[in-house]
Amino acid sequence: MTTAQIIEIVLLALGLAMDAFAVAVSSGVTLRNMELRHAMRIAAFFGFFQAVMPLLGWAGGRAFRQYICAYDHWIAFVLLTIVGGKMIYDARRPDDDAVVSDPLNVYVLFTLAIATSIDALAVGVTFSFLEVDIWHSIGVIGAITFVVSFIGTQIGKRFGHLFENQLEIFGGLILIGIGLKILIHHQFFGG
Repeated sequence: MTTAQIIEIVLLALGLAMDAFAVAVSSGVTLRNMELRHAMRIAAFFGFFQAVMPLLGWAGGRAFRQYICAYDHWIAFVLLTIVGGKMIYDARRPDDDAVVSDPLNVYVLFTLAIATSIDALAVGVTFSFLEVDIWHSIGVIGAITFVVSFIGTQIGKRFGHLFENQLEIFGGLILIGIGLKILIHHQFFGG
């Protein structure tokens, strides 16, 4: 794996982790007596699901690759643009309905982890069209999401909602930029 590919995976992982970061910040705000084990639990759920979902998307994309390989770069571009655009849209709209009940309840935590990792499923589909080491990629995505989510719980505990929307917008822009890079690279360099 080249240095450029590693940087791209790290940036992609950071972009994907912004949803989990925002929810982790909210969880940190919600929990009055946040302990280290609480932050670790939240981060572990988010990191695990953020790693598993691209693997599922990759497996599904590989199954249908032969039928869509002529358009794979467009599919990757569209999926990343939609996911990134949705992140930007969600960050800009009022958060009236975003009530986090008990973020330590296993059902609530499971639901939040799935909801914040749906975009990673779409990214996994794009991985199936690219020459990506899936195991390395999901390891990086899971680890970065874990760290970012842990930091998010601590920021939420201390500072509340100061920057979460701006970071989600930044994450969306990263995903759109990577999608654009894939499209441009394929158009000019053939793959």
